[in-house]
Amino acid sequence: MNVYIDPDGREAGDVGGSQSLRAQLRLRELILAGALAPGARIAEVALVERIGVSRTPIRAALLRLEQEGLLQALPGGGYAVRVFSEREVADAIELRGTLEGLSARLAAERGAPAEALAQAGAALDEIDAVLRHSALDDAQWQRYVAANELFHHLLHGMAGSAVVARELERVVRLPFASPSAFVVQQAHAPQARDMLIVAQDQHRQVLDAIARREGARAEAILREHARIAQRNLREAMAAPLPGRAPGVRLVVPEATLPEPAAEATAAPRRRGRPRKDAAVP
Repeated sequence: MNVYIDPDGREAGDVGGSQSLRAQLRLRELILAGALAPGARIAEVALVERIGVSRTPIRAALLRLEQEGLLQALPGGGYAVRVFSEREVADAIELRGTLEGLSARLAAERGAPAEALAQAGAALDEIDAVLRHSALDDAQWQRYVAANELFHHLLHGMAGSAVVARELERVVRLPFASPSAFVVQQAHAPQARDMLIVAQDQHRQVLDAIARREGARAEAILREHARIAQRNLREAMAAPLPGRAPGVRLVVPEATLPEPAAEATAAPRRRGRPRKDAAVP
């Protein structure tokens, strides 16, 4: 079982936007579910038939998913499903931990709204209710993921900083960087529930630190909290390839990552007269 919480679950303001959003969400789902193979070229016509929208929203969705990092633009046009190195994913998780730590410190120093603290506490109460079960079935895992995502979302807004909240929104959209991206990969591991109990204790501690206006403590706890996601990544990668969840198959060890085509990563060449400092052949 694999669960991904969509960060874009908001309504579009017009029909065209709704179609583009629908195409984007469905295409992301297909990629993370393994329906589109890593490195596979994306065929627009096939997506039109599969998703049931016209080519215009499909193209908008492809562009957006390239910006998110799930797709790679090809030199001759079109897109392919990206393959990620384990280091890239680890760096994205580290970046989320750094930004969440900053957000928690600012929230503590500036004073978080009482309503936000209460809502975050209610989300943690929901997690406590899940963890009272000695064994978690699929429904309980989904409850955990939903409450965990809500808690982190509330944390992101406590600092009262539109800049930090915007950057956090961007980083959690990076492939596999969301707070619950690898949690469910370990759902059937013997130590899975114990790991969640440790993470929940960190949730409670950071909320307590913010309420007590202890900025340095809040930041340190969330930086350490990201280490659990790093461990989940390592354990997911250690599983035999056939047993990995489909989305994790997009992640490969650094040594096996294919080199990207130079044309796909190079900056577009400008036309016109050369710069004065350009080398002359």
